Amino acid sequence: MSAAVGIDDIRAARELLRDVAVTTPILESRSLSAKIGGPVHLKCENLQRAGSFKTRGAYVRIARLTDEERSRGVVAASAGNHAQGVALAAKLLGSKAVVFMPAGAPLPKVVATRAYGAEVVFERGGVDACLAAANAYAEETGAVFIHPFDHPDVVAGQGTLGLEILEQCPDVRTILVGVGGGGLIAGIAAAVKAVRPDVHVVGVQAERAAAFPPSLAAGRPVMVEPASTMADGISVGRPGDLTFELVSKLVDSVVTVSEESLSAAMVNCLERSKQVVEPAGAVGVAALLDRPQEFEAPVVTVLSGGNIDPLLLSKVLRHGLASAGRYLVFRARLRDHPGALVDLLSELAEMEVNVLDVVHERVAARLNVDEAEVLLHLETRGPEHCDEVLGRLRKEGYTLSFH
Repeated sequence: MSAAVGIDDIRAARELLRDVAVTTPILESRSLSAKIGGPVHLKCENLQRAGSFKTRGAYVRIARLTDEERSRGVVAASAGNHAQGVALAAKLLGSKAVVFMPAGAPLPKVVATRAYGAEVVFERGGVDACLAAANAYAEETGAVFIHPFDHPDVVAGQGTLGLEILEQCPDVRTILVGVGGGGLIAGIAAAVKAVRPDVHVVGVQAERAAAFPPSLAAGRPVMVEPASTMADGISVGRPGDLTFELVSKLVDSVVTVSEESLSAAMVNCLERSKQVVEPAGAVGVAALLDRPQEFEAPVVTVLSGGNIDPLLLSKVLRHGLASAGRYLVFRARLRDHPGALVDLLSELAEMEVNVLDVVHERVAARLNVDEAEVLLHLETRGPEHCDEVLGRLRKEGYTLSFH
């Protein structure tokens, strides 16, 4: 296979995957469609085997190894989804898999990777440190390194998603794709542009881990230091050489989204579309929420993965509710006498606020002897309701703080 992945390569990969990968559904999102004024469809790759699109590329790569290469085993580096894809593919093809994962990788992804039969080795640092460790392991042991994105077979496997999108939504005008190292968007763009060059393919990165915008500006892959982001699945410091070449030629633009937008997107997916999506898988929805007039409909956005730690999910959802003005946290100062807390809670009840948590503090250096303070976690109906609650409490004489 040549370095330039073409439509024939992707069609051949699809034949390899015919009895392995699921043709995941496309669902229309009425809430997003109403927001942008045209049809929006969700490509639910979060329902793929192993919970993400990564199974496609990993299987194609390992399937094309020789029997002798597979007998030496395979090694990979991943924050979780590629790990599971490699582990599953290796199991299906009878090869041993070793996966290097960041020490802080989400526990469900670690458990799932082991459940598919792979050996997990933890490495301090992010995905780039794991990549270096996996390459060193391959040199020492003879195992074949399965790159998470920068290999023609991997790109071709991911590109099969593009063929499905064109078949399931033939009138698509814009496709939004989450971007880490670039394997998924490179494959989708290679498939789509070969058949429908008029379709806009747009990449979306978390702004805290966005290596493509500066790389595209420089005309070559450049290294950035990713900051902490909830979208761990696309936190990659440098685009691949192959993926950069394809993205720079085929992708129309790359945009970024904030952490607040990511959490709001996850809430939208769960609440309105009933889809459990990890932060990296929700970046396309976040872009639609941020820029509703920027993308020509019909739009397809890829929900690229659904592997999320339930504990992180609960935190992110709360963060998303706060970003949407539906979750309010503050401290209220009140007189320390019988009935004061009841009065405060009664005020909130009259305003139809749902009190989620109350911490009542009566002894602290910042309080006068006749004062108490209450930390409140409230569920509201939206920003206007929040303003109503805060305005009424201030009018009633309560001192409020937000730290």
